[in-house]
Amino acid sequence: MAKSPNAFRTISEAAAEAGAPQHVLRFWETKFTFLTPLKRAGGRRFYRPQDVVLLKAVKRLLHEEGLTIKGVQRLHREQGLKRLAHYGDPDGAVAFEPEGAGPAAVSAPAATGQSSIRLRQVLAELEGARARLEAVLSRSA
Repeated sequence: MAKSPNAFRTISEAAAEAGAPQHVLRFWETKFTFLTPLKRAGGRRFYRPQDVVLLKAVKRLLHEEGLTIKGVQRLHREQGLKRLAHYGDPDGAVAFEPEGAGPAAVSAPAATGQSSIRLRQVLAELEGARARLEAVLSRSA
């Protein structure tokens, strides 16, 4: 049974669709801030349809158009994610959120700031949970 076009893809499925080996996808994630698959427990990656389009775009730009990694980074910085995605999905079949509207469309500095704020919130929640747990444990001891 085939997956829905909106279904998440495993790294092996994304690699097959993009036409690049899995280790290359992992490498590209280190070079391109806009490649951010969801990571679940154990580090398993799940790619959204937009992620697969971006993988196809990167492959095309690097292997067919002859751009360097820095060239693709510059293209993203100067022209944005939607323009970059056009190389992986020329027909525009996969919808992209407007620049800055979602995690796949956030630039590196904005993502870092938002991630930092969210991490502080999570830390505060964890510290609160730890305090409650310690209180419960001290009562039962």
